Amino acid sequence: MTTRHFIIATAGHVDHGKSALVKALTGTDPDRLPEEKRRQITIDLGFAELNLTAASGDKIHAGIVDVPGHEDFVRNMIAGTGSIDLALLVVAADDGWMPQTEEHLQILTYLGVQRAVIALAKSDLGNVENVTKQIRNHLRETVFAKSPIIPTSVRTGDGIENLKKTLALELATMPAQRDFGKPRLFVDRAFTLRGVGTVVTGTLTGGQLQRGQTISVQPQNLGARIRSIQSHGIEIDCAQPGMRTALNLSDLPIDQIERGDVITDSDLAPTSVLIARVEKSPRLGAKEPGARPLKNGSSVYLHHGTSRTTARITLLEKNGLDPGQKTIAYLKLASPIFAFVGDRFVIRDASEQRTIAGGVALDADGASYRDARDLEQLSIRASAPEDVDLCVRSEIARRGFVPRKTLLARSRFSAGEISKALMRLQRNNKIALREEIAADGEFWQALRNRAIALIDNTHKQNPERPGLDLSELRSVLRDQPQNVFEALIAELCADDFARKGSAIARASHQPVLPARLQSVERKIREALSTKPFDPPARREIERDQGAQHVLRFLIAGGQVVEVGSDAVLLRENFERIKARITEFISKRGPATVSELRQALESSRRIMVPLLERLDRDGVTRRLGDKRILCTIDQV
Repeated sequence: MTTRHFIIATAGHVDHGKSALVKALTGTDPDRLPEEKRRQITIDLGFAELNLTAASGDKIHAGIVDVPGHEDFVRNMIAGTGSIDLALLVVAADDGWMPQTEEHLQILTYLGVQRAVIALAKSDLGNVENVTKQIRNHLRETVFAKSPIIPTSVRTGDGIENLKKTLALELATMPAQRDFGKPRLFVDRAFTLRGVGTVVTGTLTGGQLQRGQTISVQPQNLGARIRSIQSHGIEIDCAQPGMRTALNLSDLPIDQIERGDVITDSDLAPTSVLIARVEKSPRLGAKEPGARPLKNGSSVYLHHGTSRTTARITLLEKNGLDPGQKTIAYLKLASPIFAFVGDRFVIRDASEQRTIAGGVALDADGASYRDARDLEQLSIRASAPEDVDLCVRSEIARRGFVPRKTLLARSRFSAGEISKALMRLQRNNKIALREEIAADGEFWQALRNRAIALIDNTHKQNPERPGLDLSELRSVLRDQPQNVFEALIAELCADDFARKGSAIARASHQPVLPARLQSVERKIREALSTKPFDPPARREIERDQGAQHVLRFLIAGGQVVEVGSDAVLLRENFERIKARITEFISKRGPATVSELRQALESSRRIMVPLLERLDRDGVTRRLGDKRILCTIDQV
């Protein structure tokens, strides 16, 4: 038998009995503030827990967030509904559908809530049938159109058990909140307890938090450690997604944390710019103030999670947004938030009197927005922001390439989901995976073709060179970061190319001198062959630029050996003189430079740098003024 965790939030007009209904369901009065008791209305968020049993026998633990219904406290209502699984929409039989009922419905829709149970409160006052029809009419063409409507009366107790059964049935058929390895706890309360220290509460989403774990508080980027965890007063070692969670952060002063902050284990930074799909509800009546077009450049309040900040909105596709319309917008925030791609938010007007729009984040680091290509890809993403393949594909297409380890790190997708999406896209030839880089197929092919063209041009223009020097290629491709350049070189070398020293070339390329310099090569070879062990000095061979060029070519190709600054030998002559020196010392014992010079008919100009080269190569070793052969042990 398992226990599944969910979050329910109430919604509805003021004085429709939301808090009383929560108390009837749970035995807990969610109104905890003295002012709430005095005024008999909910002002801030209240909390309770409801334990249910599904038909399968599984236990269902639901944390209930009771929200205020008064229009003056809508911002508190939004803070309580940002991470919920099910809405408990309360409509009183004596009032029916009211302004805050409608506004709360629009907020739930903007936040992407998909499931609701409608509690028809105060049913003992009659009018149940008419109000039920009214509710059905208002829910028509919404995701809640087929939601169950349960008549209830707190005064008589009628319908309370039926409501519990309905809630259990709804929750039993819902998937548990996903654990995608990126926990975020949106703080809705922060307080201190004597002998305990700072305590924060909120709804945990996206991943787990464990006792003893080091976390960060965003957007301040403050480090802290979880001393203990509770859920509805019960000590636990690990909090799961979908739990109402209380964390004891004893080493964090209370004045450094407040509602709106986020507890996470991520090292990602918060953002002050969002790019999002923004929409105005088609339910806004033409005469309602909230129906006025949302104008380009408007100053608004953005509600995300439990946070609230002012923002300047720039519409990227049109100059105004009317009810029923959607568009892509750029939002510059006055204060940073810790947002992910796929997060939902609510927009209220500058006076905070009206809810005017909602949206979903398409880019949680909108500062990187550049041009029309970005807008095109973000528009594609906006069609299905929950589709991992589409989001991965559009992100790579926007940027050309993305390091795999940071791809959509600011998203509601797990590392495993992103990795599988990359594999699928690669199989379908949509992207290229190279080293630790995920690249757009067209971008990568264009970059590859550009590099190949540069290499081939070098072979054509300078056939004597071993290839294109990597530093030259890097300079041409300086607009690409180092990791992309390295991945490109690795791919080329795995195909038809090879690194040759500090150069890259086609594997089949063999350096050759151009025809105009081949006669110069013959002359140099003749000069070095006439007296093989005592050829002319290098400065005598390099009398012009053509000869210098040819000699460098022969040295680079290993056909000539540079034994000193002014001494060069043909490769075959170098090997012959080395063998003769080895033979001489082997037969006659240690030898001086003079003895070797005379025996090999060479000169001191050649023999001194040659023996020094052989010393470095481990062929000979100097002992006093003589040379001896190095044995294997000596080497």
